[in-house]
Amino acid sequence: MLEIQIIKIEDPGCLWARVLKGPGIQPDSPEEYENLRVKMNLFYHEVDLDVQKLKPAELKEGLVCVVFSLALKSWCRAVVESVFQGMVETQAWCLLVDHGDRIIVRADDVRTPLEKFLQLPFRVRRFKLAGIRPMTLQVPISENTAELVPSSTWDSSATKYLHNLLQVSTLVEAVLCETQAGCSAIELYLTINNTKICVNHELVAKKFACFINDKSSVMGGNRNGDRAPVSLAWDIYSSPHQLLEMKGRCPVKPPPPDIFSRMERDDDPQTGQIGRGWRIRAEATDVFTDECCVPYLFYLIVDRLMQFLNPDPLNPDQESLDAKVERCNPGHLGVIVHTALRVEPCRNLTRAPISEQFRKFLLWRKYNGPNVAESYCWPAVARGFDTVLVSHSGDNPLSYIPPLLMLLQTVSVVSSLAARTGPTAVILCPGWEKVQTVLELLEDSKATYNLHPTSVLLGVDQEEPKKFKIPRNCQLLVTTPFTMMRLLDAQCFLFLRLCHLVLDEADVLYSQAPEQMSVILKHFQKVVSGEERSSCPRQIIAVGSRWSAGIEALVREHMIYPSVIITVMEEAALYGRVHQRVQLCLDCDKISVLLGSLDFHPPKPQKTLIITNSAEETEHVYKAVVNTAVFTLKAHEDVTDQFDFVIDQWRKDISRGTQVILVTTNDCLKALGIRDATCVVHYGFPSSPKLFGSRLFCMSEHFRNLSDMDHAESSSPAAQSVLLLSELNARHVCGVLRYLRRSGALLPPELLQFALGVQQAKEEQKTDRPLCSSLKSFGFCRDSTVCPDRHMINKSLDHPKHPDSGTVMVLPLCIKSANVYSGRIVSQKDDCYETLAAEMNAHYASERRCAVEVLKGELYAIQEENIYNRVRVMEVPEKGEQLFSSVTACFIDEGRTQEVKSHQLLQLPPQFQDLPGQAVELILCRAQPVDGEVDWNPKVTRAISQKIRGKLHQARVVMSVGNTVWVDPMVRMTRVPGLKTYINEYNVHAEILASGFGVNNPQHLELLKRVFQGDENASTLQHLTDDRFESPSSSSQQRVEVIEDVLTSKMRDLVSSHNAMESRQTPISPQNNSAVQCNGVLKDSDDDDSSEGSMNIVSKCDRSLKEYNSKLQTVSEPQNSHNPAPFLFQPTSFHPQIKWFQRGELVTIYIKLISPVMQKCEFHSDAVIYSGYVNDRHYYTKLELSGDIIAEESSWEIRCNEPVMKLKKKEKRDWSLLLKHKSQFVSYEFDYIDETRVSSVNGHLFLAEVGEEGCYVSSEIDSDSD
Repeated sequence: MLEIQIIKIEDPGCLWARVLKGPGIQPDSPEEYENLRVKMNLFYHEVDLDVQKLKPAELKEGLVCVVFSLALKSWCRAVVESVFQGMVETQAWCLLVDHGDRIIVRADDVRTPLEKFLQLPFRVRRFKLAGIRPMTLQVPISENTAELVPSSTWDSSATKYLHNLLQVSTLVEAVLCETQAGCSAIELYLTINNTKICVNHELVAKKFACFINDKSSVMGGNRNGDRAPVSLAWDIYSSPHQLLEMKGRCPVKPPPPDIFSRMERDDDPQTGQIGRGWRIRAEATDVFTDECCVPYLFYLIVDRLMQFLNPDPLNPDQESLDAKVERCNPGHLGVIVHTALRVEPCRNLTRAPISEQFRKFLLWRKYNGPNVAESYCWPAVARGFDTVLVSHSGDNPLSYIPPLLMLLQTVSVVSSLAARTGPTAVILCPGWEKVQTVLELLEDSKATYNLHPTSVLLGVDQEEPKKFKIPRNCQLLVTTPFTMMRLLDAQCFLFLRLCHLVLDEADVLYSQAPEQMSVILKHFQKVVSGEERSSCPRQIIAVGSRWSAGIEALVREHMIYPSVIITVMEEAALYGRVHQRVQLCLDCDKISVLLGSLDFHPPKPQKTLIITNSAEETEHVYKAVVNTAVFTLKAHEDVTDQFDFVIDQWRKDISRGTQVILVTTNDCLKALGIRDATCVVHYGFPSSPKLFGSRLFCMSEHFRNLSDMDHAESSSPAAQSVLLLSELNARHVCGVLRYLRRSGALLPPELLQFALGVQQAKEEQKTDRPLCSSLKSFGFCRDSTVCPDRHMINKSLDHPKHPDSGTVMVLPLCIKSANVYSGRIVSQKDDCYETLAAEMNAHYASERRCAVEVLKGELYAIQEENIYNRVRVMEVPEKGEQLFSSVTACFIDEGRTQEVKSHQLLQLPPQFQDLPGQAVELILCRAQPVDGEVDWNPKVTRAISQKIRGKLHQARVVMSVGNTVWVDPMVRMTRVPGLKTYINEYNVHAEILASGFGVNNPQHLELLKRVFQGDENASTLQHLTDDRFESPSSSSQQRVEVIEDVLTSKMRDLVSSHNAMESRQTPISPQNNSAVQCNGVLKDSDDDDSSEGSMNIVSKCDRSLKEYNSKLQTVSEPQNSHNPAPFLFQPTSFHPQIKWFQRGELVTIYIKLISPVMQKCEFHSDAVIYSGYVNDRHYYTKLELSGDIIAEESSWEIRCNEPVMKLKKKEKRDWSLLLKHKSQFVSYEFDYIDETRVSSVNGHLFLAEVGEEGCYVSSEIDSDSD
C-alpha cells in the first residue's frame, strides 16, 4: 500500500494528494520542496532578470511552466490545462502541480522553468476512486416514485461525506489500480478509531455510488471473490464529532439481499489492469470480516508509480535554458570588467579568438571552457590590450596562452626589429616548476609554429649569464624574474625586440621579487618607448589569483588603457578600495553596536545594506533599526513578492543628509541586484570568503576604475564595509585579519594580539601531525596558516632517538632533495646492521619462502640484486582480477618508499625483525634554494645524488629530534694511498652552493633552536587546555572542542573588558595631542580640506601603528610564523568611549569612564580636551567640534561616577555631527532623542515629512518624494 496525504478534495473522482510512503518510494522531503520554492522565488523575482528570454515560444496545453500565485504569494510549477482568449489578452488555465490548485494567469506572466527546477517530482498527484461511479436521485415526471441512477457528476453530499471521513481518519492509504493520463485510480483505505475501511465500498454502501458494469469495470466486478460491501453503523449525516464518539465500535448492518446475488467473475486478461477487491481490516475485537487477498504485483505498481513520479522530459522540444538566461552584464556574474574600449566576451570555443590548432588541442584535452574569466580575458589579449586578470584560475596558463599565441602568429614584426636579436615575447613565472609547466603546455599544443619557445633558468654563477645565448629563431622565452634580471645585467641587448611581457601569477612575482620586477618593467618601458617602435605592438599581460599593491602600481605606471578583469569578488573589493572597519562586540550587544556604527546624518546621500544570515535575524534587526532610521526597508525569502517595491524605493534619488537602510539576507542579494550601496554592515558573520565578497560586490558601482585615471584618483574611498565580530566568531579571526590586513584596514591592537592566540590554538590541534618538512629543511614554513603539519615540539613524538652532538659516519642511501637524505649512521666499532645483512643473506641462500598473505603494517623481505632488504607494507590496494598486484612498501633500513610486486615479497623470520629500522633522516644545515624557491631545482638534486649516494661521509651532528638528525658540515674523506692521512674530497654544502642553484642559509640552526628548545612563549594556550582534558589520551576532536571553548571565552573576556561594545584601546602619537582614530569612518565631504583632514587622520594612525604591526608579522607574514612570539602592546594613552546629544542651545557629552581620577578638562571655542586616569591607564581625547561654542559658559561635572560636559553653542542651530571628522569612538545617545522630532513610519511607505534633507527626491513627479 501507499501512504498518502490528501491535500484537496474536489469530489470522489478528483482527489489531490501527496505520496508519503510506499514500496520503492523515497520519503517526501519538505525541506527540498521548501528550498525549491525559495530558489524559484529568488530567481524569478530578480529585479534585473530579462523575462523575454524566459517566456515560452508557444503557449499550448500540457506545457510545463512556472507561474505566480497571488494566493500563495509565490512562484509555482504548473501545467497548462487550457488556453483561451480573454477580454483583452490571451490567458491560460494552469494547474499548480505542487499544490493542487488551479489559477488563471495572463499569457505574458507564464515563465519557462530552468532544468534545475524540474529535478524534483511533482509533489501533488491526481487520484480518483477506482471501480465506482456516482449515483443521483432521479424523479421521472410521469411517475410518482424516485430512484437512484448512475450519473456523470458526483453529488455534493458525497463529497461532504468523504471530507468528514478524512477529518476523523488517522491514516490514509491507497492501492494503485490503474494509471491513466494525469490521473491514477486507487482503492482508498482510511483508519478510523483503529478500524480500516475501504472508502470505495463505503460510498457504494451509502448509495453515493455504484460499481461500474462488468465489461468496463476497473475492478473486474468483484473479481477477487470478496463479499459484498458492508455498511457501517454511522449514516451519511453523521458529523466528524459523532463519528469519533463511536470509539472503534462499529456494528455491522446486514447488506441488501440483491448484492449477494452478484456472481464471482475472473479478471479479464485483455484489460491488463490491476485491481483489488474491497475488504475491511479491523483491529477491534467486536468487528469480524472475511479477508481474501490475491497475490499482489508490487513490482508493476512500483514501476508505474516511478514512471509517474519521474516522467520523461516534459518539454522535449524546448532547449535548455541554463545558457539562455546567462547574463551578458558582468555585474550580474560578480565580475569587474573595467576597460577603456568595450570587450565582448566569447562564450564558446567556436567563437574564441584562438588558432584552430590550439582549439583542437583543447578539445583533445576535453576542455570544457572558456570559463567566465577566460571569456573576458581572451578577447582583450587577442586585441593587444594591456590586460590584468585576477581569478581563481589565475595560476592556469590557459587563461592567457591561447589568444597570445594567435596574436604573436598574426602580428608581423616590423622590419626595423627583424634584424635585431632576442624574443618578441617573454613569460615571467614565479619558479622553475611553473616554467616547466608553461613550456610543456606550449610544446604539447603543437600550435607554436615558428615561435620556437624556449625556457631558461640560471643560477647565481656570474659567468653563466655571460655565456648564455638565446636561439636566434626564438620568439617566445619562458623564464623567471631572477634569471631575466641576470641576463639583463650581463647582456641587455638580448631583449631589444621585446614587445609582449607576460607576468604569470603576478601577485606572487611581486611578493617574491619586487626589485627585479621594477627593473624589468623599467627596461621594457625603455625598449618600447623608442621612436622606431611607434608602429610596433606593445602589450603587458598580468594574471594572478589575488590583487596586490604591486599589480596596482603596474597598472598605474606601466599600462596604457588597461583592461582590468576581476572574477573574485573579495579581490574586486580590494581593487575597488573598499574601506574596511571592524567592530568588536559581544553577541548579545550586536544591536547596540550596529546602531552605534550607523551614521544617521551623513554629509552625502548614503545607501546602507545590513546583511543577516536568516529571515528571523532580518526581522529582529529591522525592528531595531526602523525605530531609529526613517528610511528603512527589509527583504528576505518570505517576502519575495515585495522585492519590486523595495527596489523601487531603493533606486529613488536621495538628497544630502539622507540615509536609506535595507536589511536583507545573503540569499536575497543576487535577486535584488544591488550594486550602488555605499556601505555594507555585516550583522551576520560571512561564513566564507566568497560570501564575504558577494556582500562587498553590492558596492561595485562605487569601486574605483583604474582604466579611467580621472576616476581612479579620487581622494577617499566611496564605499565602506563594517564587520561586527563577536565571541562566536573567534575561530575565524585569523582568516578575517589576513584579508583585512591586505586591505590596509587599521585594526584594533588587542584583536591583532588575540589573533596570535588563535594561531597558537590551531597549532595545538596538529599535535598528532608530523613535523613540517619545510621547517626542518630551512628553519621556517612558507605559510603555517595553511600548512597541515606541525610547527612545534611534541615531546612524545619528538624524543631524540640519536645523539644530538658529536661526529658520526653517515651513509646516504635515498636522496630526497639537495639537503635532505635518508640513510644510516654507521658505527665504527660494532655495526649491528652489517651483522643482520650477513645473516639474512645466509638464510635466504638456503631457504626462500614467499609471502602467502600480504598484510598492511607487517614486515617482509625483498631481494634487490644480491642484497636482501627489510620492508614494511604501507598500503595494500584491491587486487581485483589481476594476477599480480603491487603494494607500497617502505625500506626501513634505507628510508625510501616505493611500489613493489607482491609476489616478490619474502617471509621475514622473527629473529630478523628484532632490530629496529636503521633508516635515519639526515638534513644538511645552512642551505636553501636560490631565488626564494620552495623546492630544489632537479638539476642540483640530481647532481648531489650522483655524488653522495651510497658513499660514506663524516658529519658533525648539531641537533637531533625524533628520527631526524641535523648535520653541519658533511664531508667526504678519502685516505691517501700508502699513508695514514685522510683528505677532504669535497664538502656537500660547498657543492650545493657551487651548483649555482643553492645559497647560504645562516639562520637555519638559530631558527630551529627557537622552535625546538621550548620557547616560553611558544605555548600560549597550553596551560589553558591541559587541565581541561580528563586524560592525556583524549581524542583530537575533544581537544579541538576544548580549544574552541577557550578561544570563545577569551574573546568574550577581550570584548567585555573594553566597555562591552566598541571600546578600543588606541595609542596616541606622542608627537601630537590629538586622539588617533584607528578604525574610524572616512568622512565623505565635498570640501577638499575635510577630505585632506580625513586622510591625515589615517596617515597619523598608520605611523602610530607602524612599529606595532611590524612586530606582528606572524599574522601578516606566514613565512615567519614558526616563531609566534607574543607582543605585549603598551600604548601611551587610550581613547575613551563618548556619547552625546543636543537639546536646544546645549550639547551634552558623556565620557564613558567609571570613576576616573586626576581629570583635566579644557574648553576652547572650537575644541574640547579631556584627560584622566582609570586603573593606572591614561585616557586622553581632543574633540575638534563641528561648530563653535562659548568656552566661558561651558562646564563639566561628575554624574553617576561618569564625567559629563555641557557645551553652550555659539549659534542656535542643530549640529548634524559632533566632530569635524567622524570617529568610531563617538556616537549619538539614542536614549535622549526628542520624540517630537521622530517621523512616523507607516508600513513600507515613508509618509513622514522629514524636511528638506531627509526626503526622497525624484526627477519625475513630486509625489514620489514622500
